[in-house]
Amino acid sequence: MAISKKVAERIVQQLKRYQGVLTEAKNRDINESDTVVIIADMLADIFGYKKYVEITTEFAIRSTYVDLAVKVGLEVRFLIEAKAVGVALKDFHVKQAIDYGANQGVEWVILTNGIVWQVYKIQFRQPVDKVLIYEVDLLNVNPKNTQIIESFGNLSREGFTSSSMAAFCQQQQATSKFSLAAIILSPPLLQAIKKELRRISSSIKIEDDYLKAILQNEVLKREVVESDDAKQAMDFLKKSLKTVSKPKVKVQATSPAVVETKTDSDHMPGGVQEIKHDEI
Repeated sequence: MAISKKVAERIVQQLKRYQGVLTEAKNRDINESDTVVIIADMLADIFGYKKYVEITTEFAIRSTYVDLAVKVGLEVRFLIEAKAVGVALKDFHVKQAIDYGANQGVEWVILTNGIVWQVYKIQFRQPVDKVLIYEVDLLNVNPKNTQIIESFGNLSREGFTSSSMAAFCQQQQATSKFSLAAIILSPPLLQAIKKELRRISSSIKIEDDYLKAILQNEVLKREVVESDDAKQAMDFLKKSLKTVSKPKVKVQATSPAVVETKTDSDHMPGGVQEIKHDEI
């Protein structure tokens, strides 16, 4: 969705300020509790949530707690699992928050140490799974970067909606390095590459499997073609292509299934004849 100028300016201005705050916190190696305080302040100052109304610490879910939750009205928008500012985020750190989200029916979960932010979408299936939508290191980013403004704008109080998050999620998945690698290795792209190679020299003869092997083993990084994220990207593309390739059923006005009948009088009021449609 389009981010308003007011929200974009707030994100840029506050990100600049918090880059200094986070740098100082990292140098002091503050603990997890103090990191949670900074994250709560960021949710208010950067994302625009009401600090004492919409940001909840130690949100209770089934007799246990998640570090932070953002709740607007009756809607829990997302849950946050926080780690100390000096702790490197690991995949297993988010498992507890994913379990929390699945139990609560919340789609969106954030894992962060204040500096690095990872945004996940929960996939409600058996077993419950997750997709990393994006990751950003706030100490190594330009606050004016349009991608950052869009990413944080969609999470903001003003910008967050189920439809906007779903659309942004799909955009991020489609343009991820894993999806792009899968597209490059797809038959249509292999044929396009072979066509370009023949333009260089008509004598070039190359099989699809050989070309795919070169791209997979020598051009692309292994992680983008062999990791779990790569498999998720392939599944995403297959589902997306299946959706857009479904044939559309067209109903023609002159279909034989349309039967014209007359009422007791030959015509309906205004000279319009009644037309009834048999079930197709």
